[in-house]
Amino acid sequence: MSAGIVDIQRQLIKKAKLGDTKAFSQLYAEIYKDLYRFALYMTKHTQDAEDAVSEAVISAYENISGLKKENSFKSWMFTILNNECKKILRKNGNTSNQVSEEDAKNLGAEEIDFAQRHDVKKAFESLEEEEQTIVAFSVFGGYRSEEIAEMLGKNPGTVRSRKSRAFGKMREMLD
Repeated sequence: MSAGIVDIQRQLIKKAKLGDTKAFSQLYAEIYKDLYRFALYMTKHTQDAEDAVSEAVISAYENISGLKKENSFKSWMFTILNNECKKILRKNGNTSNQVSEEDAKNLGAEEIDFAQRHDVKKAFESLEEEEQTIVAFSVFGGYRSEEIAEMLGKNPGTVRSRKSRAFGKMREMLD
């Protein structure tokens, strides 16, 4: 991200902290697709993903004054969203529906054939919850292991190890 973009984002965050809904909306508009993709892969159901994103946005808006690092808005949002997804999964007993073909298209995977999408989805779903979270933060959020570790309250080395192991498991299933 260039310095100009970072400065603009900081200004938007300062305005949002003062209650400027337009500024908050601009911040949200920059990341809403990534938030939805993350939620859809975590919850595996369109309505649950939409609910998780909505709840995360409401919570973030109500608590933005508590955002300490203005350059970490995106990771802060993903952390809130991750917690909302976990609440929904607990409420549903972790038995959400599979991601439908239509939902997979919403995830931006139109160029991949359905069989390959299905295999990747199955490989992702075979991971443990924590592994899914780490992979989702990495793939959809574009976060480095250090950033994921901070969001999850884990050691960066542990996150790197679990991420590597998770991708290895997925690779094995896809081979």
